[in-house]
Amino acid sequence: MKHINEERIHELLHRADCPAPAEVDAVLAKALSLKRLTLEETAVLLCADEAASVAKIYAAASKVKEAIYGKRIVLFAPLYISNVCANNCLYCAFKADNRQVKRKILSQDEIRSQVEWLLKRGHKRILMVAGEAAGKDLVQYYVDSIKSIYSAAVGPHRIKRVNINCAPLSEEEFRKVKEAGIGTYQLFQETYHEETYRRVHQSGPKSDPDNRIDAVDRAFRAGIDDIGVGVLYGLYDYRFETLALLMHIEHLEAAFNVGPHTISVPRIEPAVGSEFSQQVPYKVSDEEFKNLVAVLRLAVPYTGIILSTRETPAMRNELFGLGVSQISAESRTAPGGYSASSTEKDTDTQFFLSDTRSLDEIIGLLMEKDYIPSFCAACYRKERTGETFMNLAKPGTIKGKCSMNAMVTLKEYLDDFASPEVKSKGYKLIGNLKKDLDEGSRQQLSRFLADIDKGVRDAYV
Repeated sequence: MKHINEERIHELLHRADCPAPAEVDAVLAKALSLKRLTLEETAVLLCADEAASVAKIYAAASKVKEAIYGKRIVLFAPLYISNVCANNCLYCAFKADNRQVKRKILSQDEIRSQVEWLLKRGHKRILMVAGEAAGKDLVQYYVDSIKSIYSAAVGPHRIKRVNINCAPLSEEEFRKVKEAGIGTYQLFQETYHEETYRRVHQSGPKSDPDNRIDAVDRAFRAGIDDIGVGVLYGLYDYRFETLALLMHIEHLEAAFNVGPHTISVPRIEPAVGSEFSQQVPYKVSDEEFKNLVAVLRLAVPYTGIILSTRETPAMRNELFGLGVSQISAESRTAPGGYSASSTEKDTDTQFFLSDTRSLDEIIGLLMEKDYIPSFCAACYRKERTGETFMNLAKPGTIKGKCSMNAMVTLKEYLDDFASPEVKSKGYKLIGNLKKDLDEGSRQQLSRFLADIDKGVRDAYV
């Protein structure tokens, strides 16, 4: 597989086996200075298994996350517009030969209706997801769908940012979706272990691992400078996959002077019609999962880490403090799922969900833990993307803007959508946070809050 040296990864893991506590401490000292870790250093942390060392890794990950991003957690919802797919991926309910799932491609009216449902709940950020279907008009369908999402409105509320997760495209096609106004283009390699990749992707365009990994380069060359990458944990050894992911990132940094904007960390979940998903070959335990999330936060401190509703509420609650900076909320993984009956949701989803809490419940929980729920999309709209964003994120400068915009978007949510209990918690949290600001920031926040009270929406720095 291009850009991935499997022999080197195995050698790094072999050499790092059972590291001494002093070796772990040395790597953590570098990580706490917010410096990018090498593959060798990351391997040391992945192989650390003594309880004391693991506790130090968790503590360091929490400090680094807060130093870069502060206490804010960004919220979004996935919007599945199609489950028609030409691929046969053993772990996925949408695989082409699965007859247990009803296929659907949403019309533009249906897409707008789904977005309106999400807007009424308070959502402002969407990840548009589509199966890899064949057809010459596919990219135009993506473009039309992006425009439909942005055009939907409920009162003063509109979607602020549309990220997309779709099939690998050509450079010309990537330019078309960029012109439509996307934020991040998200593409998971799923597994970087070539033998495993070819075994689990049995047919269809996705069966070519090099075309998939090259798609990220094509997106960068087309001018999309916010890219999301990820691994589907459970297909192969999680330590190998994590180092391979970071090796891919090293290639991107060398080629384009910037790595991914986000990393996603899904674990395989059961899926209708997929026997493979019921018997995960390299099952990642909860402890291993917490470790890999914390290590990723330390290895690439300035990159966002996304956690989906695949994980249980308990696991998601723990991972807020170990480096996660973005989460999905109130998700549905079937086309039309936000208005479908519960039976349709269960049978036509890409995978089963573990966290079914409402957006309001999740926001309330975040605030109980002193996190600031955020719907901010200011960096995308202010063109603080790609290398510009990284130049602000690496030294931690972005934190001030993130925290300010998080409080502003939280205030909007509280006023327009929150339950009485969540309103009370939120107003109290904003009041407490305001006390900790410097005088200039306090005055700026006061102006924002006063404008919101007057009906102003969608202000940001």
